[in-house]
Amino acid sequence: MRVLLVGAGGVGTAVTRIAARRGFLTHMVVADYDLARARAVVAALDDPGNRFSACRLDASDEEAVRRVLVAEGCDMLLNATDPRFVMPLFNAALAAGSHYLDMAMSLSVPHATAPYEQCGVKLGDEQFARAAEWERSGRLALVGMGVEPGLSDVFARYAADELFDEIEELGVRDGANLTVEGHGFAPSFSIWTTIEECLNPPVVFEKGRGWFTTEPFSEPEVFDFPEGIGPVECVNVEHEEVLLMPRWVDARRVTFKYGLGDDFIAKLKTLHALGLDSTTKVSVPGADGPVEVSPRDVVAACLPDPATLGERMKGKTCAGTWVQGTKDGAAREVYLYHVVDNEWSMREYGSQAVVWQTAVNPVVALELIASGTWKGIGVLGPEAFPPRPFLDLLVEYGAPWGLREER
Repeated sequence: MRVLLVGAGGVGTAVTRIAARRGFLTHMVVADYDLARARAVVAALDDPGNRFSACRLDASDEEAVRRVLVAEGCDMLLNATDPRFVMPLFNAALAAGSHYLDMAMSLSVPHATAPYEQCGVKLGDEQFARAAEWERSGRLALVGMGVEPGLSDVFARYAADELFDEIEELGVRDGANLTVEGHGFAPSFSIWTTIEECLNPPVVFEKGRGWFTTEPFSEPEVFDFPEGIGPVECVNVEHEEVLLMPRWVDARRVTFKYGLGDDFIAKLKTLHALGLDSTTKVSVPGADGPVEVSPRDVVAACLPDPATLGERMKGKTCAGTWVQGTKDGAAREVYLYHVVDNEWSMREYGSQAVVWQTAVNPVVALELIASGTWKGIGVLGPEAFPPRPFLDLLVEYGAPWGLREER
């Protein structure tokens, strides 16, 4: 399989380090707007077969991306950029006749008059609108295939196939006990993406009602995370799983709740109150005249790069899917989960836990697609594929998952 990886940040770097250890990959072109960064990622790999190369690429330039896909003979475009670039990359892959995989879906737009009650443009709507074109092309666009969304969706399908007869609720629950020495505020993942998903109206799905929205940070609950992380308060956050799971898995209710903590929530609310979460560019004085900048980009530039925090980070991160329903006429409740210890991921791969946990899942999916184990055409989520091969291969990658019976 020949892959164009777009984005040489923390997740993209971890992707290369994981993929370099697997034999399915014929070649991976690592592309980034910053050529020096892409070259540094490739140079750091133990790659005796010269399976990796670097190039400069603007992810917003659809035609340039298409040309690289064609020139390099790539079977697959792996999108490791932030959600702003989903659509140009998604469209470029379709135009080039390549398959496509991302870890975050096209952006939402809140409802104009009732943002905390009704959905406007939902996450992924722009991609699903082109599903028929992907089907006619005979190509696959596998969307939302990171850890959340991604592995959490695989867990949902596994629960439906093997653990439950009827599902009352699928509830993705994410929590961690990570700390970063020397920083009062240092998000372990892209602050640009974090602001987007945390301050947008969260979406909930209920059978018979469909998708609807609620207030950010609503319905707080304390969830007890495994492997020593312990109780963490989780709140509603906008996330792709709620838009993906109901398309392929029968459940009466689907939710996503994130363990943010009071301090983190307070900072996000402050950014919103000051307008610093905005992506609309404003004019600021510069040495050579006014400069147009996005407040959210300024916030991101002022914070440390999450990829560089690994050496100062301690603790574990947990992603998982809580499932409530019935099996053989009896009530059942389980939590399917995946925990990564930062000490382990830094020692084994040189990548901090959150970015490594995100990166391993698309690489597993690529291997399943390359082998023909996962097959499909059109715009599909992880739930559209058999879960057991994925979960077995994840273990082979040295990333075991767990199942905890809640009752």
